[in-house]
Amino acid sequence: MSKNKEMATTYNPKEFEGKLYKNWEEKGYFTPKVDENKKPYTIVLPPPNITGKLHLGHALDDTIQDIIIRTKRMQGYSTLWLPGQDHASIATEVKVENELLKQGLKKKEMGREAFLEKVWDWANEYRERIRNQVKQLGSSVDSTRECFTMEEKANKAVRTFFVKLYNEGLIYQGNRIINWCPKCQTAISDAEIEYSEQEGHFWHIKYPVVGSDEYLEIATTRPETMLGDTAVAVNPKDERYTHLVGKTLMLPLVNKEIPIIADDYVDMEFGTGAVKITPAHDPNDYAVGKRHNLPEIIVMHEDGRINFPGSKYDGLDRYEARKVIVEDLKNQGFLVKIKDHAHNVGCHDRCGSTIEPMISKQWFVKMESLAKPALDVVRTKKVKFIPERFEKTYFNWMENIQDWCISRQLWWGHRIPVWYCKDCGEVIVSVDEVTKCTKCGSDKLEQDKDVLDTWFSSALWPFSTLGWPEKTPDFKYFYPNSTLVTGYDIIFFWVARMVFSGLYCADDIPFENVLIHGIVRDSEGRKMSKSLGNGVDPLDVIDQYGADALRFTLITGNAPGNDIRYYPERVESSRNFANKIWNASRFVLMNLDGEIMNKYKDCKNYSSADKWILSRMNTLIKEVTDNIEKFELGIAAQKVYDFIWGEFCDWYIELVKPVMYGDDEEAKGVAFNVLNNVLSTSLQLLHPIMPFITEEIYTHLYTDYESIVISKWPEYNEALNDEKAEKDMEYIIEAIKSLRNVRTEMNVPPSRKAKIMAYITESAALEAFKNGEDYFKKLASASAVEFLNTKEEAPENVVSVVTRGAEMFMPLLDLVDLEKELERLNKEKEKLEKEIDRVEKKLANEKFVSKAPEAVVNEEKAKGEKYKEMLQSVLERLESLK
Repeated sequence: MSKNKEMATTYNPKEFEGKLYKNWEEKGYFTPKVDENKKPYTIVLPPPNITGKLHLGHALDDTIQDIIIRTKRMQGYSTLWLPGQDHASIATEVKVENELLKQGLKKKEMGREAFLEKVWDWANEYRERIRNQVKQLGSSVDSTRECFTMEEKANKAVRTFFVKLYNEGLIYQGNRIINWCPKCQTAISDAEIEYSEQEGHFWHIKYPVVGSDEYLEIATTRPETMLGDTAVAVNPKDERYTHLVGKTLMLPLVNKEIPIIADDYVDMEFGTGAVKITPAHDPNDYAVGKRHNLPEIIVMHEDGRINFPGSKYDGLDRYEARKVIVEDLKNQGFLVKIKDHAHNVGCHDRCGSTIEPMISKQWFVKMESLAKPALDVVRTKKVKFIPERFEKTYFNWMENIQDWCISRQLWWGHRIPVWYCKDCGEVIVSVDEVTKCTKCGSDKLEQDKDVLDTWFSSALWPFSTLGWPEKTPDFKYFYPNSTLVTGYDIIFFWVARMVFSGLYCADDIPFENVLIHGIVRDSEGRKMSKSLGNGVDPLDVIDQYGADALRFTLITGNAPGNDIRYYPERVESSRNFANKIWNASRFVLMNLDGEIMNKYKDCKNYSSADKWILSRMNTLIKEVTDNIEKFELGIAAQKVYDFIWGEFCDWYIELVKPVMYGDDEEAKGVAFNVLNNVLSTSLQLLHPIMPFITEEIYTHLYTDYESIVISKWPEYNEALNDEKAEKDMEYIIEAIKSLRNVRTEMNVPPSRKAKIMAYITESAALEAFKNGEDYFKKLASASAVEFLNTKEEAPENVVSVVTRGAEMFMPLLDLVDLEKELERLNKEKEKLEKEIDRVEKKLANEKFVSKAPEAVVNEEKAKGEKYKEMLQSVLERLESLK
């Protein structure tokens, strides 16, 4: 150990955070090598969307990953934390389109190529922003291996995945019911829909039975879709309608006969028990239609306008058409009634438009054969969810999985690698660009206009980032990933897809652990959003308090899978913790003497305090290591906090100050070495959580080690474990706390010394108290310490303090000036008597009692009781002094 230049007087993270990160990157600390002599540990950063700046959720996600990766790096693993960004197909296209509209530019008028140039400009700008934000947070990512889901390496992986699935019969193109966004004019996945309860209506409509006076009453929330009805279904067990099954109804307004069918799908208890079937515009109706071979009539254009040529409704917006249709039903006598009905409405999470289920020609992945092995690896714990309860979410989705609609009617994204020959109609699916038809040789080819679902490329993230489909050294060494850290909201449409894609493409699980965290909510427990105006920019917090304070705030109290609340005052508290570490470290550094330390570096003549702190530190190493191993990062952070603030700063440093300022050189040398050991170890244990402050202090503490980042993680040492030293010091600390509390209650200043007489009540405490005499003198203002054989030996007029292992007595006159204390107590007595008199007169006043609110009267009564208790205490004190 050798001292470096002096630390700054005050803690100011702005002075060193940026500088330290730049140095770490330049030294290559975050860029691991393929090293067969080391075990690899891999995390790929869930790629943030290039749609804006990072929020507190990203900051939490990055902090968790950084704690894990920094710990593993210090433990000697070859650690890869691979960063990147996601192109976020729909979200980015919507953002760019809206920005261009402000400039008077329309996407379709610009054309595909010109529009994509603008998107690439956006992507490059926001990727750079995200890079800088990740670095400001202190994330130790390997920027040399950074990936983007639209770069050529990822493109090749995506095309290879598509072609492999297609060639093995797992990709097909077909007309199926999908979620359609009329505003974005693209198919979207279930995961991109947000449901909210909205006030709506049930329109009850008569459907006349052909050839009779009967009719069926149908209730619907979307009367405009009746134009596409191709049947009405009833339950086969419903006796009300058995006689009608097989007959036909006249579809109102359309004047077309449609059959009455029987299907178990219909709930007899709900509504009228008769359900209109519109196979082209409802997923359940679609399934019924397939079972009964019903026609599928699409009655809506892609932009949400009605598609019903030859009718008055054709070309109307879906909601405008609804009004006209309801009015016509009413006028023609088909409308029975309108009932208010609150129901869940699905909206596109990007643009807010109400989703329209619609049959559409799309590309799909067959999921049944892919889902089975992906279920097995989680059931057999090859892939472990932390906490385990989130397996249910995974199983629920995977066991009920539908074929995956992977095509999107967008321009920004991975173009579907399918080409159509205009001359012979050949369909060519290829990883590489196709310029000539493989069948007829024509160069008149057209590539499929659609792009792939964003999650199609994200599903490959754990291995496409490592070079797959090539068997690169990185892929061979760093795959599978060790741990995935992500939120619970994307288990089903990202985590699950990575699992089956990894097994299918890379013949192995994509990661061993899935660490699930919750979301960051505001102090009231609300989700942060623009509409509520309660969002917090992590960079603003970093600018005010430093990255370490933000990181410590986000991780303290955090438990896997649970949401956390963000309190601004907690960041202030974390900043105070950083200040405490800074000031304590600066004090230690200013007092250490390298020459004396070297002279006594092998001396083990430890004091009680030395043995205690070394044993406590040793326990801390074990507990923090275990907690991080179990991903209990919040507990680990709290343990380090409690040790540094409480045991090291508040107690050990104070306990050894007399030695540091004393004349015993050997004792000094031992204490200095212990201080140095405990401080450096504490910094190492704290480093993954608060990387900047720990590095800044560590590089002042040592010049023979270049960085804490690559220092060796502390290891538990059985030889330092000393239960007796810990128990002895617990006796001393509890006794000092008790003595201090009594002195505080009596307003005795620390400068006023008092003799302590101790009667030992536990035999095990005797040695501890005798060895702690100097500590009592320094930290409990003791003038001397005596030991009594019996309690009766204690003189009169003493203050008694009961603590674990002993009862202690201090002469009253050692603590107070008798005349001044009597004077003070008499004044207090007089004051309290006046207050009691005032309250009693007030309560004796009938006008006050009758007119004042009951709460006010009760408050005065409570005051009176309190003043009487206080007076009694003063009188007892006066009596004891007399």
